Amino acid sequence: MATSKETIGILTGGGDVPGLNPAIRAVTFRALREGYRVIGLRRGWAGLVDMVQDEKADNSNNFINLTEEIVDRAGRTGGTFLHTSRTRPSHLPRSIVPEHLRDTYTDEINDVTPTVLSNLEFLGVDFLIPIGGDDTLSYGQRLHKEGVKVVAIPKTMDNDVPGTDYCIGFSTCVTRTIELTHTLRTTSGSHERICVIEVFGRYAGYTAMLPTMAGAADRCVIPEHPFDMEHLTELLVNDRKQHPSNYSVVLISEGATMAGETDMSFEGGEADQYGHRKLGGIGDKVAIKIKELSAKYNNGTRVNIVNQRLGYLVRCGDPDALDSIVPMAFGNIALDLVLTNTSGRLVSLHNGCYDTVPIEVVTRSKKSIDVGKYYSIERLRPKYETFIRQPLFIMTSDI
Repeated sequence: MATSKETIGILTGGGDVPGLNPAIRAVTFRALREGYRVIGLRRGWAGLVDMVQDEKADNSNNFINLTEEIVDRAGRTGGTFLHTSRTRPSHLPRSIVPEHLRDTYTDEINDVTPTVLSNLEFLGVDFLIPIGGDDTLSYGQRLHKEGVKVVAIPKTMDNDVPGTDYCIGFSTCVTRTIELTHTLRTTSGSHERICVIEVFGRYAGYTAMLPTMAGAADRCVIPEHPFDMEHLTELLVNDRKQHPSNYSVVLISEGATMAGETDMSFEGGEADQYGHRKLGGIGDKVAIKIKELSAKYNNGTRVNIVNQRLGYLVRCGDPDALDSIVPMAFGNIALDLVLTNTSGRLVSLHNGCYDTVPIEVVTRSKKSIDVGKYYSIERLRPKYETFIRQPLFIMTSDI
C-alpha cells in the first residue's frame, strides 16, 4: 500500500476514442483503494504546460483531484472527461506559450520540458500515467528519460502504437466501421452504385483491413501499398456485376496513396505540433476517378458513386465490450507496475496475453501491416493462410 499519500497523475492526449474513461476509472478506483492520491491532468500535456505554480491560482482548467464518484460516472461513457489536446511541450510554438512564461520562452518553437518537470514536482506527482498514441507516448518517453516515473497506456483508433497488438479504441472503431458500411449498402444497392468509404488509418491500414476481412467491403486500399486506380476500378466494376443487387463496396484508408503519387491527401496545409497535417480527401479523389474510369469496364456506361467519409462517427459515442474490458485490464496492469515501483513500461497485449514492454519501443519504429503476409496486392483485399493459433485481431505487432 502507498505511504504518505503518494500521487499518481493521469492524462489523455491526442484524438479521443471510446475506452479512455474506463481506463481512467480502472486506474483511479484501484489507486484510491491502495492509498494513493490521484490527479487528472486536463487537456493532455497542455495542463502541465499552462499550470501556474501558485496555491491561490485557479488551475481548475489544468488538473482535477479524482474521486471514485467522478470516475465511476464518467467510466461508462465515451470520449475523455479529462479532455485532450495535441500539445507537444518539446515543440511549443511561441504563439501558444502561456502568458506567465512568455519571458522565459522566446523562440518561435520552444522546449518547455523544464516547466513540465517543475509543474510535476509542484503537484507532487510520483507516477505519471499518460494514455495516448505514439505522439503522446513519445513525450512520455522523453519524461521517463528525464527521470519521471512513467507507465504508459496505448490508445489509438488506427491501432498503430508499436509494441502492442491492441490499442484502446480500435475495437469500437472496427465495430462502427462494419455497422456503418453495412448501413450504406441499402443506398448503394438501391441505386446500383459503387460505394467508396474513407476510414481512419494514417500509416497503418488495420481499420480498413479488419472490416473487409469481416465481410463489410469487397476491397480495401491501405497506406502500406500504393494502389493503381485502373486496377481498383476494374475489380469494383466486376464485383458490382457479380452482386445480386448490382453494387460493390471499397474501404479507403485516409493515408492511402495512388500509384505514382508520393503525398497523402490533406484537408489543408497547417500541421499540428507533431508535424501532422489533417488527412482527408483520398475518398473523394477515388470516387471521382472510379466514375471516370468505370465506363471502360462497364460496356461504355459510367457507374455512379456513393461517397462517404466515416470520420468522427467511429470515434464518438460509448465504447463497445472490448473497449470496456481492455481499458479495465490495462488500468489495473498500470497499477500493478506502480505498486512494484516499476516505471518506463508500456502496457501491452500480445498474442492474446496482457504484458508490458519498455516504453522505448514507442519511438523505435512505425507499426504497420505486413503486406506480404496479410494483404493481396493483386486482389486489393486481406489474405491469410490459416487462423489456427492466430490472435484475436489476426494482424499482430512484432515487438
